[in-house]
Amino acid sequence: MKLVLMGTNSFVVPIFEAIRNAGHEIMAVFTRAPKPVGRKQILTPSPVHIWANENNLPVHTNVSEYNYAPDMVVVISYGVILRDNVLGSAPCINLHPSLLPKYRGPSPIKTAIYNGDKKSAVCLMRVVHELDAGDILMCHEFDIDINDTNDSIEDLVSNIGSEMLVEYLSAPDRYTAVPQNGVPTFTHKWTSADMNIDWSRNPIEIHNQVRALGAGRTVINGTDVKILETRINNDGELEIISLQPSGKKPMDWKSFVNGLRGAEIKYGE
Repeated sequence: MKLVLMGTNSFVVPIFEAIRNAGHEIMAVFTRAPKPVGRKQILTPSPVHIWANENNLPVHTNVSEYNYAPDMVVVISYGVILRDNVLGSAPCINLHPSLLPKYRGPSPIKTAIYNGDKKSAVCLMRVVHELDAGDILMCHEFDIDINDTNDSIEDLVSNIGSEMLVEYLSAPDRYTAVPQNGVPTFTHKWTSADMNIDWSRNPIEIHNQVRALGAGRTVINGTDVKILETRINNDGELEIISLQPSGKKPMDWKSFVNGLRGAEIKYGE
């Protein structure tokens, strides 16, 4: 099958690799344009861009350049609204990591973890003009553990999504599209401000915040820190596993406390 692939984020790469290994002809890859990264703001291509270059595939960073006639377009975490030049060229399918119609939009995994959801899904759907509103072709549910993070769920979605797409693309006519059922909810793009910890929230909410967003920001004894990993102990209390003080390398909680030299621990401003 002749395919055009569209995606950006790192968890998409194993899925695209599985499609390539299944023997499909990849006509082109579309991804987001390189972005400045790090303190030096070095212009860096997306993980999908790097993968396409490594496999000598034509890669584009502007969807207005689209001028292909594939058998199908596969879209995963692309981050660009598709117009008629793409939607009219071939059937377009999208792999979306949520139990649709719940969590349409740009951050379904982070939102599910942040909200403390215990279940989610990977849905394969048709792409339509309305955001994440297409009929569903396949759906695979999975559990979210209390200590799962955005990274661990992305790895799981990569594995599930790879199997789903390889299966679907081998015989797409076997599958019947089913309309989404229920009231949709929508996610938003998380910002650095969302990482700020409010210590008046309960321990599980703070734990969910840290594991969803990758870190939580706070002040401990006058020092700005990023809390990198937490857990909930048997008494329902929040334990900090690791953190990174401003200007220093990540460290475990015991090492940080030893550096306080017995001072009473104070959280927040």
